Amino acid sequence: MPEIYDVVIIGGGPAGLSAGLYGSRARLDTLIIEKSKYGGQTTTTSELENYPGSIPNCTGPSLSQRMKEQAASFGTKFVKDEVASIDASSDIRIVKCKDEQYHARTVIIASGAEPAMAGFKGESEFRGRGVSYCATCDADFFTDLDVALIGGGDSALTEALYLTKFVNKLTIVHRRDAFRGTKSLQERVFDNPKIDIAWNSIPVGIVGDEIVEGLKIKNKLTGEVTTLNVNGVFVFVGLNPLSDFLKGFVDMDEKGYILTDDEMKTNIPGVFAAGDVRQKTLRQVVTAASDGAVAATSAERYIASKFGE
Repeated sequence: MPEIYDVVIIGGGPAGLSAGLYGSRARLDTLIIEKSKYGGQTTTTSELENYPGSIPNCTGPSLSQRMKEQAASFGTKFVKDEVASIDASSDIRIVKCKDEQYHARTVIIASGAEPAMAGFKGESEFRGRGVSYCATCDADFFTDLDVALIGGGDSALTEALYLTKFVNKLTIVHRRDAFRGTKSLQERVFDNPKIDIAWNSIPVGIVGDEIVEGLKIKNKLTGEVTTLNVNGVFVFVGLNPLSDFLKGFVDMDEKGYILTDDEMKTNIPGVFAAGDVRQKTLRQVVTAASDGAVAATSAERYIASKFGE
């Protein structure tokens, strides 16, 4: 007979790790399946200022590691694998992966999201050759060089400030005439002498042969196309949910975000969703961790009512 877990969690980001902690502390046999890095998007964050208790000197990777260690200390198990589908045709769900399959009374989907592409010419071709989606990963490659950054939300402004520790000059290309990021971040950006801003502008295409040598941008108001002489382009224009493997299984919105209620329940009994993959208004580490705690608590209640445990 295969081992039957109380909870199988898909994804080891803040939502999944929080769910693992709460599940294990409730004495549920809990497994987290993660295909890549534990911590998810958090591992690409250089500084955490908006997670309670995170300052001073807290980075995304360090917080992720502490989250994993804390969950493990209460008994959470971990496995590296990629989930292909979920079979919920019986009371015991089967999580089918590339290498193995796992049986569980409940499943928590915390697969997260990945950076969206801006869609300009050359973006895919020059990824890893000057186009990046992670300042923490790649900033040091651009020490004393000029770079451009696409975006205007919290993530974009946070990463812009981090990049200024390395680069010579940074130009933020933003399609509107005002940022969407929080006021405190905007103030720091405006006060930073290394940052220029190209308002009402969109990226058109990469200039270069083997590596990025420039970025063409277009002013939306005048139609004028100019070239920024930059050696790198960082893209922070939003997220896409990692939910393709679940299409047709759980209810989603038009963008692929999973629909849940306040208890993280999906339309499938015993299947919950938490974190960035869920339809919600705010995607931050603190809300992901909260989602995970709620999802694990809901899973515990489901097990008690369904299986009498």
